[in-house]
Amino acid sequence: MDFHISYVIAGLVVGFIVGMTGVGGGSLMTPILLYFGVSPANAVGTDLLYAAITKAGGIHVHHKKKNIDWKITGELALGSLPAAGLTLWALHSLSVDTDTLNSIIRTTLGYALILTAVAILFKRKIFDYSQRNNSWITRMSRREQMISTVATGAVLGSVVTITSIGAGALGTVALFMLYPLLPTVRLVGTEIAHAVPLTLVAGMGHAGLGNVDWGLLVNLLIGSLPGIYLGSHLAHRVADHYLRPALAIMLVFVGIKLLF
Repeated sequence: MDFHISYVIAGLVVGFIVGMTGVGGGSLMTPILLYFGVSPANAVGTDLLYAAITKAGGIHVHHKKKNIDWKITGELALGSLPAAGLTLWALHSLSVDTDTLNSIIRTTLGYALILTAVAILFKRKIFDYSQRNNSWITRMSRREQMISTVATGAVLGSVVTITSIGAGALGTVALFMLYPLLPTVRLVGTEIAHAVPLTLVAGMGHAGLGNVDWGLLVNLLIGSLPGIYLGSHLAHRVADHYLRPALAIMLVFVGIKLLF
């Protein structure tokens, strides 16, 4: 494995931002890898395993603090894991040429980045609205709520498998809309618990398709692990209402560039 300082620095920066804001892993790392000349397919595959490894430690912490609703996690996974498998099967069986596949990933990634930016920018407003207006959710039976959760997982599974982004920002917003009465920290922990198996399954699937650069992955992790540690300890010193809009604007810019 070759040591590339540029990839280590990229991992450090992204890990630092994720540590401070809680979002931005896939939505930042994949565009950065594209900028470095990594093919869209390899960027997505490598980033999925990168996300699975970096978030794995979060499961232990959140479970210890009882911040994970394992029932909701299971229902999300019931939709997302089969959807990820079917999406991987479709990518493999359609036998599209590399240029076409990269074009599909680039276009889907562009739209996913813009949607993620909207979710990040209006996250607090969405959360507040969801908690103030919970009457619509109370009219749903438990069966209807379960079906909605599984369906949400299926959508996330397909989007994350194709683009490597969405499990964080989009997943958390979806959970808040479905479960507005649950504490924020519990839904965030649940989203992390769901994101790890999803990104791991999707990442290993991409590895089977030859879309993972293992040397690149190691370089990214060398930088990201200390970056997340530092960012987490500095999070309370940085104004979140400055960081999130800046991140959202950057994602919109990158998304538009990918599309046009």
